[in-house]
Amino acid sequence: MAHAAIESPPANRLRDTVLPVRPALIDRGSAARMKPHMLAELLGSSGVQAMLLSRRQALVSGEGLVFLDAAGLAARLQGTAYAPEQVVYLGSALPGASAAAGTQYVLFILPEQFEVRAEPFEQHVEGIPAGAQWAGFREVAAQLDPTDTALFIEASAIANWHATHTHCPRCGAATVPEAGGWVRRCPADNSEHYPRTDPAIIVTVVGPDDRVLLGGGGPLDSRTYSTLAGFVEPGESLEQAVIREIGEEVGVRVTASQYLGSQSWPFPASLMLGFTATTADTEATPDGVEVTRARWFSRAELQEAVLSGEIVISSRLSIARALIEHWYGGVIQDRADTA
Repeated sequence: MAHAAIESPPANRLRDTVLPVRPALIDRGSAARMKPHMLAELLGSSGVQAMLLSRRQALVSGEGLVFLDAAGLAARLQGTAYAPEQVVYLGSALPGASAAAGTQYVLFILPEQFEVRAEPFEQHVEGIPAGAQWAGFREVAAQLDPTDTALFIEASAIANWHATHTHCPRCGAATVPEAGGWVRRCPADNSEHYPRTDPAIIVTVVGPDDRVLLGGGGPLDSRTYSTLAGFVEPGESLEQAVIREIGEEVGVRVTASQYLGSQSWPFPASLMLGFTATTADTEATPDGVEVTRARWFSRAELQEAVLSGEIVISSRLSIARALIEHWYGGVIQDRADTA
């Protein structure tokens, strides 16, 4: 008796459950920045755009990040108390960016003693828009376009690394920036040191009844709830980290997990690796340290709790929100959406 052939999916076909991939808007120029004296050449060229960063705050206006002419800015700040501690090559705009393709960007990291007030600084600088202010990424993320967002995150990550890796971990000698600010070399032992990123898993845990488990830290009466997360430890696979962290934080046993997408979160140096996971458990017990409260939600319960103000979930800028809405199957309405 003949049997009908059973069709199988093509090998290596991605499931239709991954988060959408956002294309890169900035070419980091890994080869270009290795050229000796490339920063000096850029600072002597016209059209290069400079972003300013001080204590994790950037100069912003109503339109987004403030960019100034790099050559003019370097000349004006030279020899002043505002001269940058470090200049870093950020890259060039790719097609699809808000600036013309090929536009070059550099980062001026201002001294730590620089007080984040625009008034005295403006005495040395031209071109700062009226009403410009200094702000951190979280404060202005909602008003930034994708290109500004990419540049702010990149700038924050590299500035954080420079601030915490000023000396050689082998011998303690002060290191010297090279390669456009993307390498620090030890002049004593000639070792090279590169920016680091700390991987962290972030997970939506789904129970046997298709409810999602969300939690939070801090005060027990806090209304904030989000996905569960934790750092990957040396020697672990990502999936092992998912199992361990969920078990440690809420006492839930993960039976399976799938990677969905990632988001850079350089505060100070994390890369959030998004997963969805399943469990046969229906009870969760917070560890009382990292997680102080945990709660299961059906889709209807979650939407109702958010709209009523009973709880607040992660903003739409975060991978946490993307993971929650991936489970939900669409956009979760916030109270502000209906105001």
